[in-house]
This record gives sequence, C-alpha cells and structure tokens, in this order.
Amino acid sequence: MEVALYLLPVTLGDTPIEKVLPAYNREIISGIKYFIVEDVRSARRFLKKVDSAICIDELTFYTLNKHTSPEDISGYLKPLLEGHSMGVISEAGCPAVADPGADVVAIAQRRNLKVVPLVGPSSIILSVMGSGFNGQSFAFHGYLPIDPAERTKRLKELETRVYAENQTQLFIETPYRNQKMLEEILKTCRPQTKLCIAANITCEGEYIKTKSIKDWKGHLPELNKIPCIFLIYK
Repeated sequence: MEVALYLLPVTLGDTPIEKVLPAYNREIISGIKYFIVEDVRSARRFLKKVDSAICIDELTFYTLNKHTSPEDISGYLKPLLEGHSMGVISEAGCPAVADPGADVVAIAQRRNLKVVPLVGPSSIILSVMGSGFNGQSFAFHGYLPIDPAERTKRLKELETRVYAENQTQLFIETPYRNQKMLEEILKTCRPQTKLCIAANITCEGEYIKTKSIKDWKGHLPELNKIPCIFLIYK
C-alpha cells in the first residue's frame, strides 16, 4: 500500500457498507493506523462496521472539527511525514467536501504529500444526479441564514443565479428545521422554478422528487428530522 493521506468516505446513514463502499476501501482502511476524524466515537463505530477484526485500541485518532486550531492540524500530519499512511474520516459522506477535512488536505498539498481520495457516497453529487437539473454547473451553499429576512434575501439571490447563470443551486438546513425551510422556499421562489427535495439518500426511505414550486404547494412530504438537500433550478 502506497504511503499517502487517504480520504475515506463514510455511509450517509445506517446503510450496509457493501451497498455504498467498494471492497478496495476496506483493504486500505485495514492498513491504516492513524486517522484524522471529525468525531472519534462515530469514527470508531464506522471502522468496526467496515471490519470487525480491526483492533481499535491499536489505532491513533486526531480530532478535526471547526474548533481545531491550524497549529494542531499542521501537527496531525507527523505520522505521514514519518512514512505512515493516514486516513481522514468525516461524520458522513465524503471527507473534505463541505467538511473540515479540507483543512488538513490543504496542508498536505502544500507540503507535497500524496493525497488519495477514495470512492464513496456524496449526498451533493447523488442529489444532483437524481434531480434532473444542470449537472455541468452547480453550486452548494451549505446552510442559509437563520434570520428570516436574511434567509428570504439569500433564497432570492440563489434563484436569480439559476436564471442568470443557468446554474443549479443546492443548500441544506438542520433536519428539525427542514419543514420551515420548505415552506420558506415555496413562499419565496417563482411558481415555475423547480425544486428537488433529496432526503435520506442511500438510506431506507430514500426520497428524491422534483416538481415546480407551483406543483409542490399542498403536496409536501414530511421532512422533520430527516437529512435533506434542497436544489432549485429552472
């Protein structure tokens, strides 16, 4: 196995590993002893799910989240510099995509260290695939503002970009606020604008549906506490 910083995708929920991750990922994971993770507890659970024979006590974990200082992150790569492969694990999906893992990848690139992204589920890519929207030009914006007036303003800006730039716009909300976000989209966007709701991607109860704003009204799914991505296009 080549010494590198391996970016290790994680399931998007309680999905069988073999459904979304290649066997090759398991081979790579089995050869790594040093992991940079968003949450140690969930990373341990994931690794045991990948291979129950893994001895967790022999592994070293470095926590990387939005509170981790740049100095700490820089020090995390010491094992890699000493010739040991390392793995980056996110909470869900692909590390370094809308994820703090990007910070350690940037440092590895600056130091000319080999970075190897592995194949796995990305809710952003899968939602674009299932939407029927423009997959050549799209933008993911993460969370929109919490303030109602600011959120409405931002939604209008994104909708303007749909028509001006022919670009698919994606965003998310905290699961318990999904229903409120959905109502805001229907209230703010033009009747002819199309909205795709992509929820529980790759998991039981997966729901991916595209309709115009006009057609969604009065026919809303129950999205409370379900991981979901919203996409708008023309």
